[in-house]
Amino acid sequence: MSSEPCAGDMAVQWQPFTCFHPIHGTNIRIDPTGTQATRVESFANGICFSRDPLEPGQLFLVEIEEKEWGWCGHLRVGLTARNPCSLDVVPEYSLPDLVNLGDSWIFAITRNHNRVANEGEENSPSSENGLLSDPYLKVGKYKISRDKLVARSKPGRFSHILDELYKTNVLPPIARRSRIGVLYEPQSDGTCHMHIIINGEDMGASARGIPASQPLYAVIDVFASTKSVRVIQLEYGFPSLQTLCRLVIQKHIIPRLDIDQLDLPQLLKNFCKFE
Repeated sequence: MSSEPCAGDMAVQWQPFTCFHPIHGTNIRIDPTGTQATRVESFANGICFSRDPLEPGQLFLVEIEEKEWGWCGHLRVGLTARNPCSLDVVPEYSLPDLVNLGDSWIFAITRNHNRVANEGEENSPSSENGLLSDPYLKVGKYKISRDKLVARSKPGRFSHILDELYKTNVLPPIARRSRIGVLYEPQSDGTCHMHIIINGEDMGASARGIPASQPLYAVIDVFASTKSVRVIQLEYGFPSLQTLCRLVIQKHIIPRLDIDQLDLPQLLKNFCKFE
């Protein structure tokens, strides 16, 4: 870790290759790179783990690649202090099975209401200028470049009319291409807070008082309507000049279709639209 100009903020400096653990639910298939997990049967037995324990402030991020309609429920994400190698059998469900084993904290992703209120607040505050106003995601003293945290839907002909979310270009949490991750933030009392990140937005401390004495692995449950996810490799540090330019363009050009009217190379237009 190294200090940033803003006192108290820390940007994660390592750039580890993150992938899934070879131990997983019986209905999961991991691709040869270890970064794609697909549930090949039924709706359960889809639990996956990070191959390595997470470091403080390290985000384990996945993108939803494929959906399977007809099931009730969506992706489930969290942390476990149980080494996957210690499990005799990977539980069928993260909720409640894995949680009932103890030392696991799992959060069910829903279409709405994923935000957790901070202590003393009824609702967590949202960014005054929108998610794209700051190139960094800040969780406590940790700072992570937003560059890869937010995926975007590809614009359709009538997207700006039919979908209010199109104006800010923010995907619903359960949509294909939505990016969801988990990290933990150590506290001064020796415990940790677990934070779920959805499309570049911190949902708040969804679990508190997690013991910091044991290594913590990410848990990704490819459950029900979520069929396949892919690990996103993150770069920690300063955002690129290209990313900063995109933030400025997106801030001033709404809806996104208007970017096509700019006198810019097509590749740059596509980049600004997250295509």
